[in-house]
Amino acid sequence: MTRPQILSARTIRPWIPQRKANSHKGDYGHTLIVAGSKGMSGAAMLSSLGALRGGSGLVTVALPESLQPIAAKFLRPEAMSLPLPETRQGTIHQKAAAFLTEWIRKRKVTSLAVGPGLSRDPRTIQFVRALYPLLNQTEVSGIVLDADGFLALKAMRGSPSPIIIGKGLPTIVTPHAGEMTQFCDGTSLRNVRDRMELAEKFAKLYRVVCVLKGHRTVISDGERTYVNPTGNPGMATGGSGDVLTGLIAALVSQKSKTTMSPNARLLQSACVGVYVHGLAGDIGRNEKTEISLIAGDIAESIPKAFKELI
Repeated sequence: MTRPQILSARTIRPWIPQRKANSHKGDYGHTLIVAGSKGMSGAAMLSSLGALRGGSGLVTVALPESLQPIAAKFLRPEAMSLPLPETRQGTIHQKAAAFLTEWIRKRKVTSLAVGPGLSRDPRTIQFVRALYPLLNQTEVSGIVLDADGFLALKAMRGSPSPIIIGKGLPTIVTPHAGEMTQFCDGTSLRNVRDRMELAEKFAKLYRVVCVLKGHRTVISDGERTYVNPTGNPGMATGGSGDVLTGLIAALVSQKSKTTMSPNARLLQSACVGVYVHGLAGDIGRNEKTEISLIAGDIAESIPKAFKELI
């Protein structure tokens, strides 16, 4: 295992995206969030808020068509929505994959977040497994796989199709310990060292950036490993991870002060997202207390976190 580095404000400050005076929204990317299912529409809304506060020039939420009225009511007006074909259970249908791929090409989507609140419906799993390799046909610069989007790419028992994660696609995975344990068939994660070792091994094996969430979140690309010091127990609340997913996806679409390879860009975007998310949680905790902190408070504290850093 490589020696991990503790993230700090000094480390990530040069990696924060910059804004030029002569620019427009297209310069800051178009983030598409594929999320939500019946009873889990809030995950899509929170993820979109993370993306908006993360500075993406355009944010679109793709969700089951029956959730469109909910999106119209609760999405921030700055975000757009895209209804997708759905199952009778109110989840995204597998036939949406080809349609969405073409839409991504036409609308010049630059980053993608897949997973918040998607559900484990078999047809939704097939949707993710069909969509992911099709993204090779697009110009998406980064894909963030979270929760059900991440688990959908796990090898299916009895299926001729193995794990299809990675495959050269620019991918960040953001599982918590329980999801990583499920993906890796029961691997024990007892402490931070276990998470560091597994995150590094996973990232190297599948050629992805791995964000293994928890107390002292670990970020690794298989060569470099970072541990995040920000955050607090109040962030152990529903929707917190959805905000992080949108935030990282937005950062992937933008440029920092440094010129870098695509892989380094993914790693740096993940590090900035995790650090800022934790710092926003700390700011929210100071205002709301750990007991009362909710995911929306974290999202609304992201601007204060960026202000403190910049």
